[in-house]
Amino acid sequence: MTTLKVGIAGYEEMKARTMRIARGEEKPARGDPKVWFTSTESFAKVLSAGNRELLRIIAEKGPESLEELAELTGRAGSNLSRTLKTMESYGLVRFEPGHGRKLAPKVVHDRVELALPLIVRAEPKKASGGRS
Repeated sequence: MTTLKVGIAGYEEMKARTMRIARGEEKPARGDPKVWFTSTESFAKVLSAGNRELLRIIAEKGPESLEELAELTGRAGSNLSRTLKTMESYGLVRFEPGHGRKLAPKVVHDRVELALPLIVRAEPKKASGGRS
């Protein structure tokens, strides 16, 4: 499998970066994170010990449906569905056709690499006009 590189950036910071990229003022570097979390807390919540265990079970047991995964884990189907949709939005899992019309969860990456700057440099403030 592969390593998913993730970063932490606040909403406004990500919005500004996206706009710079859209305007052609910035080009994402090859090693830049592909997935962004808005805080270390949200990162920790999505990749909690329980959720990492869920990913391990999916990878090892290969359940063919959400119902089978619920049986394997003892977790409620609605809880699993919500958790897996969140994980899917971060690129950690995907759903593939299972038996009949059911969807089978699949783990996409076996590792996550977190790019977390410990010291964030403040942007220089622009002059606001007027006299000092």
